[in-house]
Amino acid sequence: MSSNPTRHLVRYGGSFSPDLIARAEGSYVYTESGRALLDFTSGQMSAILGHSHPDIVATVREQVGTLDHLFSGMLSTPVVQLAQRLAESLPEPLEKVLLLTTGAESNEAAVRMAKLVTGKHEIVSFTRSWHGMTHAAAAATYSSGRRGYGPVAAGNLALPTPNAYRPDFTHPDGSLDWQRQLDFGFEMIDAQSVGSLAACIVEPILSSGGVIDLPPGYLRALKDKCEQRDMLLILDESQTGLCRTGDWYAFQRDQVVPDILTLSKTLGAGLPLAATITSTEIEAMAHERGFLFFTTHVSDPLVAAVGNTVLDVLIRDELDDRARRAGALLRDGLLSIAGRHEVVGDVRGRGLMQGIELVTDRDNKTGADELGAAVTRRCYDLGLHMNVVQLPGMGGIFRIAPPLTATDDELHSGLEMLDQAIAECAH
Repeated sequence: MSSNPTRHLVRYGGSFSPDLIARAEGSYVYTESGRALLDFTSGQMSAILGHSHPDIVATVREQVGTLDHLFSGMLSTPVVQLAQRLAESLPEPLEKVLLLTTGAESNEAAVRMAKLVTGKHEIVSFTRSWHGMTHAAAAATYSSGRRGYGPVAAGNLALPTPNAYRPDFTHPDGSLDWQRQLDFGFEMIDAQSVGSLAACIVEPILSSGGVIDLPPGYLRALKDKCEQRDMLLILDESQTGLCRTGDWYAFQRDQVVPDILTLSKTLGAGLPLAATITSTEIEAMAHERGFLFFTTHVSDPLVAAVGNTVLDVLIRDELDDRARRAGALLRDGLLSIAGRHEVVGDVRGRGLMQGIELVTDRDNKTGADELGAAVTRRCYDLGLHMNVVQLPGMGGIFRIAPPLTATDDELHSGLEMLDQAIAECAH
């Protein structure tokens, strides 16, 4: 192997980790030299059952030797079962399932379906959104990746992000007035619209945008705005779906059911599996109008079998309850760290999807990109893999999402390493 392992690789964002990874198990990944790294990001925020979970390993071994891939028009038992089980896990009327591979692809299908069903083309999303790197998903992404690529699809409109830590519209006490912000946002959207508003796509917790949890009540008000304009509401639960937040789906906290739901990362627990889920009414209308999303790996049996196993483990091990309890432990630990270090400006999130924001000045909330990078490096040296948001102005925000299977001891260990790294880098 070349002495420079990245010599033949295209650099696709951020920087590569300094070591080659040889294997992974549970909450740890191991370098080729044998060093263990506690994984506080669940891979790419996906491995909710940890790495190499024995049930997943057994399913892959059996399924790959039986039925792995088919012509896209053929169905198999794992696909039919997974569609049924996902529908049963969701409130009405979400009961029609399209199984795909990535979050971007599921969002692409959702936007394409919304445009076809409504007969309109304008798509609204948050100013700090991230929905993927394919055409429509990238057009609805505002947190990064827009410069230098030329025009996106016409009709993409941005909605202000309700960031309680950095409020733009405020009550007299300085807290975020999200209702006034939302009203203003839609006044701007209405002013720019050509009368063709098809859908609004949002994450219940913006992850790449800085782990921003939508305020309670916001999602209901957003759904009302959409209904007033005959728009569909698409919820992107790529990272929040399937017990990560302590609920099976993050939207359950707000008792708001989207018109279209997209899942990915957590559904495959690290393998490429995604889903676009909608109502019978919307699916029927899309079908009548010739909905087309025929891809090479639509309805693949191998990953569908993995999806069924993921649901089995989540139910058997009551991992929604585990995420709530472990999330409380994690939050208490992060708040304790914030109490000891002035550079921690905010702690936010739900369940086992939490974030902390480092600042150089708590009063002015000045971002701390350089400090974030230094803490990330020091955590890595200590044996903890942390994910800092690698976007300009947000380099001091950490996304913390350990596996739902992480033990209390592992969470305590990670918090101790993070505490030490902040102490050493901030002083």
